[in-house]
Amino acid sequence: MAPQTQQIASRVWSNSRVPGITKSRMQELLDPILIVQSMSALLQRLVGWFQSPGFYVQILLGVIALFLALAVTRGSGRYLKADGDSDTDTRLSRLRAGLERARPLLLPLLAFVFLGVAEAFSESHYGDAWLLRGLEAIALIALFYMANRLFVNSGLMRRFVSWVLIPIAILYVFGGLGPVIAYLDEVRLTAGNITLSLYTISRVLIFGTILFWLGRKSNDTGKRYIREQEDLDIGTREVFAKLFEIGLFFLIFILLLQVIGVNLTTLAVFGGALGVGLGFGLQSIAANFVSGLILLLDRSLTVGDYVELEDGRVGTIRALNMRSAILKTFDGKDIVVPNETFVTTSFVNWTHEDGKQRYTIELQVAYDTDLEPLLVMLKELVAGHPQVLSGDEVSREEQPDAEISGFGDSGVDLLIEYWMEGIDDGKNRVGADLNMLIWKALKEHKVQIPYPQREIRILGDAKA
Repeated sequence: MAPQTQQIASRVWSNSRVPGITKSRMQELLDPILIVQSMSALLQRLVGWFQSPGFYVQILLGVIALFLALAVTRGSGRYLKADGDSDTDTRLSRLRAGLERARPLLLPLLAFVFLGVAEAFSESHYGDAWLLRGLEAIALIALFYMANRLFVNSGLMRRFVSWVLIPIAILYVFGGLGPVIAYLDEVRLTAGNITLSLYTISRVLIFGTILFWLGRKSNDTGKRYIREQEDLDIGTREVFAKLFEIGLFFLIFILLLQVIGVNLTTLAVFGGALGVGLGFGLQSIAANFVSGLILLLDRSLTVGDYVELEDGRVGTIRALNMRSAILKTFDGKDIVVPNETFVTTSFVNWTHEDGKQRYTIELQVAYDTDLEPLLVMLKELVAGHPQVLSGDEVSREEQPDAEISGFGDSGVDLLIEYWMEGIDDGKNRVGADLNMLIWKALKEHKVQIPYPQREIRILGDAKA
């Protein structure tokens, strides 16, 4: 080797320090004679490939594989379309819509499969399949790219797939992933007695992100599927949805420990001490978690119930989570209530067993009012409201009623009672409608609502 080449190789090697390449190896790589010989050998190999029958067989097999993939993809389109009026099942319609949405994945997937079969055939009969292997890698990359565009809605996760997972797949299919892993594993960070390599940190970050994203998507899909099972009552559905959520996140936690490299046997040794520590430090969270399970199992509280708390707050149960319940008020606010509140304090569940509710309206009329026709008119007026329960099919106890409730200082106290389906608030403002109707009826019939009256007596000498 020429001295000038040795000096250049020594300088390059000292500046780069590429792991796995020695100084002598660097000198060999920069030797002009070796470079020319390598280029000549590569050129001869390419000429041999182009002249070999296996090269043209690979081209033919690749064309056949791509043609089959394209034909199957086009033929599957008519089977995924809905059948019009015959497609009445909501689940079947949803399944067809999902398959139709995923149909762009079919072409690269089938191309990858057929090219894999062609690769195995060419490898066994001709001893080489480099062209088919390259086409197979391109099909796999296209599959990843298409899946990322169709099914990943989060912009952050989509960028993660584009800039991390797809390059990893490219390195894998072209055989470059092994050297990259070896290089990252040699770069280590030391803090005290703890030594971590870049490969370990990268693996935890990549697999942790994938596991948590898949866990969140699987949790939403699984809970939605469980809650759509109309054969089960709503309480049982919530119990199964909660157990599914707990089991899924426990599985993700175990898988993440495996990715980090934590020995589960060693973890079990410290499980008792860790449990005691968590019991003291997270006892409030544990209490809310257990209370949530109790509420779901005894079915005293379900999604859709209208409840009134001990402090006067009211709302409809919108969700029952692992730690808390969410109350939706009629003015658009969400009240987050810890599950323990429903177990340790009293609350009123307005709609748990029966959605029908009774409401009252109180008013006062003058003592000189003819009460008998007035009470009949008020009953008919309230019964005429479309949301008030009335008619022959309604029981006597639930019929609208108007009666004298007492005698006040200024007039006669009247009480109007009525039943309705649901809560008298939000979209059901029945009480406000009835107050307006009663006010108009009293004005029309000249019925007086008395003002408070007081009698003043002056004692002693009037002049004084």
